[in-house]
Amino acid sequence: MAATGTIPQPGLTAVRPTASRGARLPHAWPIYALFLGFPVWWILGLGSFIWPIMAVPMGFSLLARERIRLPRGFGLYLLFVLWMLASALQINGPDRMIGFAFRALLYTSAGITCLYVYNAPKRLLPTHTLVRVMAIFWVIVVAGGLLGIMAPTLEFATVMERLIPRRLLANDFVATLVHPTTAQIQTFLGYEVPRPRAPFVYTNDWGGNYALLVPFLVAAWSQIRSLARRNLVRLLAVVSLLPVVFSLNRMLWLCLVVTAIYASLRFAMRGRKGGVQGVLAFAAVFIMVLSFGPTRQLIDDRIATPHSNQGRSILYKEAADSVQKSPLLGYGGPRPSQSNPNLPSVGTQGQFWLVLFSHGIPGALLFVSFFAYACFRTRKVKSPMALWCHVVVVLALVQMPFYGLLPSQLNIIMIAIAIASREELDPEPEVTFVERATPRRDDVVVAAAPVTNGRARPLNPSNGTGSSHDDGSHGSPV
Repeated sequence: MAATGTIPQPGLTAVRPTASRGARLPHAWPIYALFLGFPVWWILGLGSFIWPIMAVPMGFSLLARERIRLPRGFGLYLLFVLWMLASALQINGPDRMIGFAFRALLYTSAGITCLYVYNAPKRLLPTHTLVRVMAIFWVIVVAGGLLGIMAPTLEFATVMERLIPRRLLANDFVATLVHPTTAQIQTFLGYEVPRPRAPFVYTNDWGGNYALLVPFLVAAWSQIRSLARRNLVRLLAVVSLLPVVFSLNRMLWLCLVVTAIYASLRFAMRGRKGGVQGVLAFAAVFIMVLSFGPTRQLIDDRIATPHSNQGRSILYKEAADSVQKSPLLGYGGPRPSQSNPNLPSVGTQGQFWLVLFSHGIPGALLFVSFFAYACFRTRKVKSPMALWCHVVVVLALVQMPFYGLLPSQLNIIMIAIAIASREELDPEPEVTFVERATPRRDDVVVAAAPVTNGRARPLNPSNGTGSSHDDGSHGSPV
């Protein structure tokens, strides 16, 4: 009897898959571990370190392939990483070297994540699976934001905090990474406001992640056919706006406006009502929540209180002036402000300024050029999910001058680039999550195939995805 349970017929040969010698983890397991398991890593004090840790198995998986393919333009990012490493020559002191090594690992691991997703066969790592994981991560971010509002003073010692050497823990940067807190309580409005940051290190990290994940949420919502599930997502979207307001992050608010306007225009130009309706529904709820009650008062007070504008201007100017003295390699990492010691370190108020100050003008050009080219290259993708990923890259460029992108934001952006890049060449048919919930037969067993000249010939050259590029064979081989 054939492996499919059917009786072989004349002229047909049943082809069995090679027997596995042991249970294998799903191809998506590193992505599951990173994003779905993130609350566990945060509680253990590993939230900032899990990205390079999980890049190790992804890197070995890539090395096991016969060839690794790069998305177009990825060479710019590789050159940036090399230039960044060269700027280590500018580091003075062991404490600054700790920060440099940490950022170097984050940049490298984000690139590995991008290549892992880009090279993954679609039948093993489908686009809808990645989008769903990102949408669930958005739920985790929202839960952390609500926790920050309800328990703003919560903090606790972690396993990582107890394990690392005291010499390292004495470094303020390291201590901040391994000691979780749920909110930053600030009083610049004249009263205390708990600005949520769980499960991240800073409030701006929370806002940056939320904004970058919204396109994934809308993409996932547009694929749901169950009315109950759609209503659940709507309810979560409404509830999520509470920590959005309490974050007092003007850049987060701007990103939501950009998402609503840009995505609506792009989908409207393509005649896709579903995408437009999803964005407009989210925008309508957002505007309604911001227009009434205490949330409206918070918004008005925040707009009337610039707070960080002057400090940011000073740091931006100091970064630009300092780079003129070291234009090629920069300074290797942020340094205390010479203008005002009470301000944060120079190079910490935005990813662009971090790269410019730390790695010089060539490093900044390479870094920004990679994301700008990725944005330009993916602008014409046909798949709705890929277009939402393009929106994520647009938001990355919007955030870059004002928000840092390390560590989690950069990985989210890299996954969006990988999805859009492979969808650019090989669009995936639109199906719902419910329709794809049951494993396809050809994911487990190769069906009976006609015999031609004594050899089995597959009935369909594609792998059930409607494409012959399911082996991840896109881009430039290495």
